[in-house]
Amino acid sequence: MLDQAGLIRHTETTMKKDSVLRIYTDGGCAGNQSEENLGGWGAILEYNGVEKELFGAEPNTTNNRMEMTALLQAFAAIKKDGQRIQVFSDSGYLMDCFRKGWYRTWQENGWKTAKKTPVENQDLWQELIPYLDRHQMEFFRVKGHVNLNSQVTDFDKLYGKFREWNGDDFSFADFRHVTEMNNRADALANQGIDSIRE
Repeated sequence: MLDQAGLIRHTETTMKKDSVLRIYTDGGCAGNQSEENLGGWGAILEYNGVEKELFGAEPNTTNNRMEMTALLQAFAAIKKDGQRIQVFSDSGYLMDCFRKGWYRTWQENGWKTAKKTPVENQDLWQELIPYLDRHQMEFFRVKGHVNLNSQVTDFDKLYGKFREWNGDDFSFADFRHVTEMNNRADALANQGIDSIRE
């Protein structure tokens, strides 16, 4: 795996500055349905206006594995236990697992699904799950690939969906900031893919 811990920025955000560490992740594959493909992942850690960007890549993987790897690498970059963490991702697969507690059922069933088949990506789930006990976490769903600069983007509808998924604690400015950060995580994942093409 190629991975690069990047650039730390100091930036003003619309999100309230507090003791919450926010993680924005994305992953993807070029040629996902092909026998050979290139996968990339990206993550941004944001704490009190300071940002750290991470990205990397793997050959011959899947979109879901890259989404999971982005979060795993973000967790691995956290140096101190006991953090209050909010995770934002456009991966329904990843967010539903944590929000709906799928992983608890999988563990109880010996890592089998309700259909008695082996859970996919079990190796990565088993690496991710221990972090839940090390920190206080919340998981939030984001719509991916939103064009924030388009005049035809229906922001009211998108904000409504965001609140439907995540509750009413987020302002419209928060929604825009989270969406922008998700787009940046997507760009980092593409940067990862580009790095392995070279």
